[in-house]
Amino acid sequence: MPTLRKIEISPDLTDQVYETLLEAISTAELAPGARITQQGLAESLNVSRQPVLQALRVLRKDGFVIDSGRRGLIVAPIDPSLIRQTYQVRSVLDGLAAREAAKRGAKLNPKMIEDGRRAFDARKISDLIHADLLFHQSIYEKSGNDMIYEAAKHHWRHIRRAMGAVLTSLGDEINVWDEHEQILKAIDRRDVEAAERLARTHAEEAGESLARALTARDE
Repeated sequence: MPTLRKIEISPDLTDQVYETLLEAISTAELAPGARITQQGLAESLNVSRQPVLQALRVLRKDGFVIDSGRRGLIVAPIDPSLIRQTYQVRSVLDGLAAREAAKRGAKLNPKMIEDGRRAFDARKISDLIHADLLFHQSIYEKSGNDMIYEAAKHHWRHIRRAMGAVLTSLGDEINVWDEHEQILKAIDRRDVEAAERLARTHAEEAGESLARALTARDE
């Protein structure tokens, strides 16, 4: 069992355990197929078994851990077809969010692009995922439609994991931050049609790239 980040006791301890384990799964610190136990995780996180049990129940419901019979719980494998389908749904949400943000005259912080490019150059997986998530969440928030963020939230958990699984092998040719910058500029100039088209195409192509990379990695 890897030594994971220790967390402090607090009223939202189960949520902290869930997020810590999801981060470890997303960055492959807990790799697909890895066996996990309540006791081992509790010791690693320096918490009691109860919040670990509750967090594992949610992770199981969300599809990140599965029961493997006699081996007990393991980290679920990544299904490329699920990732492709997830991105198909996300592309519609992202296009709508970008369209609405542009229509409202929203202004996005260009520093997000700089931070994303630095994370890409450093190839630090957790920072790359965080920067990508922050960019898209900013568009969801600027859209003025709270339902977009709520609908996208579940999908992003699986997207985080897919990104973490393949980012270490991605080349410069799919540096998404150039595409992010184009989306940001379209929103800033209130180009509604371009913002929607760029955001939707970006998500569709990203989903295909991730699905292909996952398939090739497992062959």
